[in-house]
Order: sequence, then C-alpha cells, then structure tokens
Amino acid sequence: MSGRPHGPRVVVVGGGHGLAATIRAVRRYAGMTTAVVATADDGGSTGRLRSAMDMPAPGDVRRCLVAMAGIEQHPLGKALEYRFTGTDVEGHALGNLLLAALGAVTDDFLSAIDEVARLLGLDPATARVLPATVEPVRLRARTATGAEVVGQVAVSTCTDIASVSLDPPDAKAPDGLVDAVLQADQVVLGPGSLYTSVLSAAIAADVREAIAATTAERVYVCNLRAERAETRGYDALRHVEALQAHGIEPDVVLVHAEVATDLRVDPGIKTVTADLARPHGLAHDSVKLGAALAAMTR
Repeated sequence: MSGRPHGPRVVVVGGGHGLAATIRAVRRYAGMTTAVVATADDGGSTGRLRSAMDMPAPGDVRRCLVAMAGIEQHPLGKALEYRFTGTDVEGHALGNLLLAALGAVTDDFLSAIDEVARLLGLDPATARVLPATVEPVRLRARTATGAEVVGQVAVSTCTDIASVSLDPPDAKAPDGLVDAVLQADQVVLGPGSLYTSVLSAAIAADVREAIAATTAERVYVCNLRAERAETRGYDALRHVEALQAHGIEPDVVLVHAEVATDLRVDPGIKTVTADLARPHGLAHDSVKLGAALAAMTR
C-alpha cells in the first residue's frame, strides 16, 4: 500500500509492535511516511546478531519494513517474520538475517535497510524506514535510587526508571532523518514501551534536536494500559512528564476514550480522546488510529 502522493508528510518515532501499528495507521492518509526506529534492542535474535556482528538492532527495523509495505499477510511478509527452528539458525527471523547479511556486504546498515525496502517495492518518495542511529548503541537507565541498568532487555524489567540515555551519547542519525523531521507536517511518537521503544528512539541526539526544532505538530499516542514493569502505575500525565524530562515536548496527547475518564492532563497540552482499540482491547486498531491522526492534519 503506498501513501497518497499529495497527503501530509508524517514522521513516526518509536519501536516494536506499537510503531508498526502507527505505520499502518499513518500510511492510510500520509503522502510521505518516515519511520524513525529504535536500534538499542539487545534481546533474542537481534541481540545475538548484534553480539556477533557489532551492528544496530535489526528486529524493529524488520517489523517496520513489513508494516510499511503492508505485506504482513503475504508470503514474503510472513517469510521475513519467519523464525527458524531445529537448525543452526534456531530462533533467528529471516528478515534479521537478511538485514545483517546486507549490512555486512555493503558495510552500511542504512544501505541494507534501503535495499530491503526496494525488494518490498517501497517508493522512497512516499515511504522510508530509518534507524535512529547509524552505529550500534546501548540503552542505559538510571533508577530512582541512583542505580544504573545497562541494556534494553534489562531496562524493560525495571519498575523505578528515572531517566534513560544512549551509549555512545553522540551517536549520529542517518542522512535524511533530520530533514525528514524538520520538513514534516506531523510527528507521531508511540504507542509502545515508553523508555525502551519511544524514548530509545527519540533521545538520540540528532533525533531529539530535530523534534525540538520542527514546526510539525508533535503527537504522543498513549498506550492502552500501563506495562508490568517500566511504566507500572503510570497514567498519561506521567508519560508526558517522562517525555518532557528527556527534552521531548508533545503538542497533543492522543488517548483511547475508555482510559480517559480518570485522565490527569497537562493544562498546556491539548488532549484528544477517541476510540483507538481493537475489539479485544489489547492493541491499537490501525484504522481507528489512522482516522484520529488524519483528523489532526486537516
């Protein structure tokens, strides 16, 4: 599915399943969709490849490429998501291996992503997937007690995160990322794990500075519920305060209507409520989310 050629320019920021849902939503109305993807994951297949090949995390990039192409139910999309069993590559997703191999032969992770995008038929004039950084990074967290936790998987199990940062702190964004954010009509952050997905992508120095400087409306899509660990007990306001503490200032907070009844809001930030969930209530519905986000661009 390609974006409409004359629709708004939209940048989406985050990682994991939440960013994939936002990509599917935004592709319904945007003329140009750029995904800025967290690259600090160190678990599972991604972690094994990073350890062996010293590369940025491929897993969320793979998932976002499939979502951008809209081929989750097609054989190629299923193949890229396929995880091998009973072989020497046990547990690896084919898409991760493809990105790792292309990165090795091109010596350029961004070129590897662009090559997979070309394979999937994505037009760079209407869709682009970009890593938040072009070099490998690790996620670090400081807890409320002052303890330091290193690694995205370890951070995801913390319940008292005070702040997160990337190591190295000056890791550079790929070519085109800053311009995409500065030229955007809308920047969408989330949904997804606040610290290990959304902020993991947004606090990369170039990304954070571009988000601060853009004239685009910055929309934060709240999760449907708090997580068991990293955002246990958080409401929407607590999410926004964490973003602000890391230099990310949303203009609008988009909240699922059923969780908005007891919402504490920042009086300086516009809050929009809408029906955003799938019927089972466990994940965002991309059609509903797309409609709510599109309405903000009119």
